[in-house]
Amino acid sequence: MRRHRRIRARITGNAARPRLAVFRSNKHMYAQLIDDEKGHVLASFSDMNFKAKEKKGEISKEIGKRIAQAAKDQKIGAIVFDRSGYKYHGHVKVLAEEIRSQGIEF
Repeated sequence: MRRHRRIRARITGNAARPRLAVFRSNKHMYAQLIDDEKGHVLASFSDMNFKAKEKKGEISKEIGKRIAQAAKDQKIGAIVFDRSGYKYHGHVKVLAEEIRSQGIEF
């Protein structure tokens, strides 16, 4: 929790460059595009939105695709990546790389 607070003290997003917040639980993964100045969530996806049972890596990739598409629909080309204190490894890395491959800049 201390690590997360320390990171959040330095990372903020705005309408032009929103913050991509990632949360992992033991069962699920969530990603949100947030405008911190207004306090609005611009887009949100989780693996609970999908009905198909797939491997977690595949689900992380699909969440990344959908977040990137939502950002493109709102004409957002760059984001601030908030990994919430999780290591840049595994599912968090797959999500980030998929968003980058869709043309969104970090």
